[in-house]
Amino acid sequence: MSATALITGIAGQDGSFLAELLLAKGYEVHGLVRRSSTDNLSRLSGVRARNLESNLTLHYGDLNDPLGLAWLVRDIRPSEVYHLAAQTDVGLSFVIPEETTATNAVGTLRMLEAVRLGAPDARFYNASSAEVFGRSLGPQSETTPFSPCSPYGYSKAFAYWATVNYRNAYGLHASNGIFFNHESERRGSNFVTQKIALAVAGIEQGKQETLQLGDLTSVRDWGYAPEYAEAMWLILQEPRPEDYVVATGEGHTVAEFCQLAFSEVGLDWSEYVESSSQYFRPEEPGSLVGDSRKAHKNLGWLPRTTFPQLVSLMVRAARERSGQIG
Repeated sequence: MSATALITGIAGQDGSFLAELLLAKGYEVHGLVRRSSTDNLSRLSGVRARNLESNLTLHYGDLNDPLGLAWLVRDIRPSEVYHLAAQTDVGLSFVIPEETTATNAVGTLRMLEAVRLGAPDARFYNASSAEVFGRSLGPQSETTPFSPCSPYGYSKAFAYWATVNYRNAYGLHASNGIFFNHESERRGSNFVTQKIALAVAGIEQGKQETLQLGDLTSVRDWGYAPEYAEAMWLILQEPRPEDYVVATGEGHTVAEFCQLAFSEVGLDWSEYVESSSQYFRPEEPGSLVGDSRKAHKNLGWLPRTTFPQLVSLMVRAARERSGQIG
């Protein structure tokens, strides 16, 4: 009998890549999506392109509906639950801290409770974030103290510890993946990497003159999202539930990303990119660079896409969408 997985946030970048991975492995996949007046399922076009949709079922729901979540988990009785749904915009979390906390923190608690009551034998994966480390000195590993410095960060810290508690208190096979930044051509336009890639295409076409960003010296550890989806799956295949940092181990500044992105079209980034105080957050984390030796050792997971390759594929995808290249 094939395994059954439930993915919350299946319509997002990570959820869409994970769905393709699991469907290709023969899983029956159920996805939780929020009802919207606009098309929020475009990232799942890859499922249709690979003729995998016959084993995919989508369910409309919301993390703020605990009864609905409980009934859904009880009815599906999944063998694996991947909890990816969240309010993921760190900057926006300062504007809507209560909604961010309700979705990311309490929403995770509701999913854990739904699994405890409706599918206690299921393996549960919680998508944590490097933002839980905040200003803690790097490279950050599983033993690095948390020091979140945004509503997003502390909401993810709550979700992390709730997952640990349900593992220890109730014996759930519940694991956290503390994933550092991971990008792709499916990244939302509100994220800095996609904002840069789209700006390169727009400036090349003459539709945009400049690009305004926040702190150009911010250091992040950027990897390729499909490879991180593989890490999620590997984490739940382990017989013992544990928590894992997943990262490339390399730190790069926003300025470095800009330099590589604009060089793809032969432009000098410094002539087009401006740092604006309006895009600075009230509090910025320090250098976020991950130490994923535990994932390398236990899971056999290693990043394969280099930083320059990641930048190049994102810019190429943005130019393809704009009609600059076929």
